[in-house]
Amino acid sequence: MILISIIFYIVGLFILYLVIYSAVKDGIDKSEVGQLLRMKYGEHKKVTPVSDEEIEKELEEQFKNDEN
Repeated sequence: MILISIIFYIVGLFILYLVIYSAVKDGIDKSEVGQLLRMKYGEHKKVTPVSDEEIEKELEEQFKNDEN
């Protein structure tokens, strides 16, 4: 019985989180300040993830170029 109430509590908190998150995001997007910031700085681009291997390869190439 206690486990079920804990699960309902967690699910309820998660739903509350989603409602607050969407309300705040929508409120900021539609506010005058949000629109001014978007006009001034533009849309925020997502950062593409880079693997460790790609970083290591690029650093090795730079090191080889620096030696020559």
